[in-house]
Amino acid sequence: MVDRRDAETSSAVELDAEAAASELAELAATLDAANRAYYVEDEPFIDDARYDALKQRNAELERRFPELKRSDSPSEKVGAPAADGFSKLAHRVPMLSLGNVFTDEDLGEFDRSVRNYLGLDTEAPLPYTAEPKIDGLSLSLRYEGGRLTEAATRGDGRIGENVTANARTIADIPQSLTGAPDILEVRGEVYMSHADFAALNARQDAAGAKTFANPRNAAAGSLRQLDASITASRPLRFFAYTWGETSAPLAGTQMKAIARLADLGFSTNPLTRLCSSLPEMIAHYSEIAERRAMLGYDIDGVVYKVNALDLQARLGFRSTTPRWAVAHKFPAELAWTVLERIEIQVGRTGALSPVARLTPVTVGGVVVSNATLHNEDYIAGRDAAGGVIRGGRDIREGDHVEVFRAGDVIPKIADVDLGRRPADAVPFVFPEQCPECGSAAPRAPGDAVRRCTGGLICPAQAVERLRHLVSRAAFDIDGLGAKQVEQFYRDGWIAEPADIFTLRARYGQGLQQLRNREGWGDKSARSLFDAIDKARRVPLAKMIFGLGIAHVGEVAAQVLARHYETWDALAAAMDAAAQEPAAHAEDDKARKAALAESPHWADMIGIDGIGFTVAVSLVTTMQQHAERASIDRLVAELDILPEQRPDMTASPVSGKTIVFTGSLEKMTRAEAKASAERLGAKVSGSVSAKTDLLVAGPGAGSKAGKAADLGVEVIDEDGWLTLIGMQ
Repeated sequence: MVDRRDAETSSAVELDAEAAASELAELAATLDAANRAYYVEDEPFIDDARYDALKQRNAELERRFPELKRSDSPSEKVGAPAADGFSKLAHRVPMLSLGNVFTDEDLGEFDRSVRNYLGLDTEAPLPYTAEPKIDGLSLSLRYEGGRLTEAATRGDGRIGENVTANARTIADIPQSLTGAPDILEVRGEVYMSHADFAALNARQDAAGAKTFANPRNAAAGSLRQLDASITASRPLRFFAYTWGETSAPLAGTQMKAIARLADLGFSTNPLTRLCSSLPEMIAHYSEIAERRAMLGYDIDGVVYKVNALDLQARLGFRSTTPRWAVAHKFPAELAWTVLERIEIQVGRTGALSPVARLTPVTVGGVVVSNATLHNEDYIAGRDAAGGVIRGGRDIREGDHVEVFRAGDVIPKIADVDLGRRPADAVPFVFPEQCPECGSAAPRAPGDAVRRCTGGLICPAQAVERLRHLVSRAAFDIDGLGAKQVEQFYRDGWIAEPADIFTLRARYGQGLQQLRNREGWGDKSARSLFDAIDKARRVPLAKMIFGLGIAHVGEVAAQVLARHYETWDALAAAMDAAAQEPAAHAEDDKARKAALAESPHWADMIGIDGIGFTVAVSLVTTMQQHAERASIDRLVAELDILPEQRPDMTASPVSGKTIVFTGSLEKMTRAEAKASAERLGAKVSGSVSAKTDLLVAGPGAGSKAGKAADLGVEVIDEDGWLTLIGMQ
């Protein structure tokens, strides 16, 4: 049998960039809709396990393909915008979400990442608290002078809904506090017990009113009533587990701070434990999982937090999650069905991606009918050299397969039941020609996928590139979505990106032709052309990402925009790089050897987050005649806005390029990099003539020598801490 964990791990490794980009786009759209349904409408259309699986898959793909991370990435969002029916309250301290782990191995990796960030070895003491993760609605309560003054939902993490009047009706929430700091924001979860939920639904049913799907929906819907008297009639409860802004510390550790909240009159979860080791954390998770059905309220995992608050402060936060906490979620589900056929889809870079069409099956309340098959090696179960690959299997049409909902919009296949294989099932033969245009689809050495060589003549590639250009993370043209793009392409209205911006001119204002189409009128036609004109002013990062260059995702596009600042500078650098020896090298090893004579390549690869793969893709694309001509025609229609640097005039390193090398003793490399970027500096991985400062610890090696040759200023770690005011 194929191990479920193997199937999950192998998928991200073997997925090609084109398929990953497409899947990330689907994930962003689905999770955005799910967040709004869950946080705003209180009517989720997917269950918690499904949602967690989608988030996990998104994180998997972003780790595997960091250059593809989208500007609207679900990993950069918390919750959903506050609903219109409530006034808004800004959180003084953002209400962030938690990162998730799903296995004991993942939890061990979380512990290692915390230790690596802090510079602690595996034997150093590092206690964590462990508590049940309540499946309810997050709420922040603000007390001033001991009196409850505000209550707000999470919202998007920064602005929530003002539900103060409603919160005052919940019995577990104190109206006043004695002995609390003058300013104290207490945060926790509003929930409903199983018994109260059953009683509420019975009353709703008897009254002919709408019943609730589950206790979480009931709690969220009850708290978010515009009429507070309705909330007062609902049996809501509240567990406190953390805090936001405080005028004075509650305690020195997480565990003591929770005890302080209990002393102030808040309900805290009695299953919260202090764990001194990873085995203790796992044991407490198992204990809570065993008691889950008997708790009387819903939980969906266990939350671990570094106990020492000074270490929490050192670890800090990512964009939407703390580094010092994680949620260990309960497992997702599986189901068996039949793989009816295998279809091949062609993406915007020509990648041929196989998809399994399944007999529809319900998995955890969600009907699924498709599954990703990654690439031809995964289907065959062997790599190009004939070796068995991890997670792969000889998968055939007609097979009974187990679908694993571990994180895909299109789920994965976890197992194949060979004992039920039809006698006439034959191995799948992967096509060597593009199914869309018939062009050859060779597989380059070292590439996991076949790619159509049709380029602009391939309709699948052309349509996908156009769809990508108008997507929200790129040009975001209101009224011009994927369906409209495809129809305009089929009708011959647009064939390349520049055609979008010449529609009005080519069709004599275009109104008559467009408003005669089904679904369009005079107003919608005018709105579309206005939206297209508005999109002509496009930020540099969105322009770079919108081109759909292989391996250049949103993060890489943003990094490139910050480095080159203008389109002209980027294009000139690519043109110059194309003339250098590295451009003509056969592989990365040869390119590295040629860097000394290729300054533009060295500069590009030295950008933190940009490697050879991205550099090769950029230079190659910009030098292909047809591609470059198409890009130039697009540029001629646009006003590309230069990258705006943050105003960090008070920072001594703002705008400077910093390189760290050698061993750092007072902070980890990750902490040093984060501190530099927060102060407006650019962090590079290599020393060049553009380097402003080298921070060198013991064992600096060749970078220190190169810095001396180039006249770059070199300081040690103490000098760096003094420079940025941390010592």
